[in-house]
Amino acid sequence: QLQLVESGGGLVQPGGSLRLSCTASGFTLDYYAIGWFRQAPGKEREGVSCISSTDGSTYYADSVKGRFTISRDNAKNTVYLQMNSLKPEDTAVYYCAAEEGPLCRWGPDEYHYWGQGTQVTVSS
Repeated sequence: QLQLVESGGGLVQPGGSLRLSCTASGFTLDYYAIGWFRQAPGKEREGVSCISSTDGSTYYADSVKGRFTISRDNAKNTVYLQMNSLKPEDTAVYYCAAEEGPLCRWGPDEYHYWGQGTQVTVSS
């Protein structure tokens, strides 16, 4: 069974950092583009970052550029999202998603496999 599991969410003060992990089971992430999405209450799910499966190209939403870093460790079958300088507006449930193929995608509908989500709350 193909499964993605996110971890690393929690409560952090503004300006703090968290590292989210997305670990796959039942398949190898090497051949999948991986996206991170987030959804705040009452808002649509939005793309945060993506990493391609081939050359490791990375992409970021303007709202997180310079603060978040996506990376992958194929040996651990895991993709990470390092989040620094967190702001209250980063509060959301964060999801990782996987789609077979080399290219990054920004639309949630373009991903077949999803994790269950992990809550990130930025508050003092």
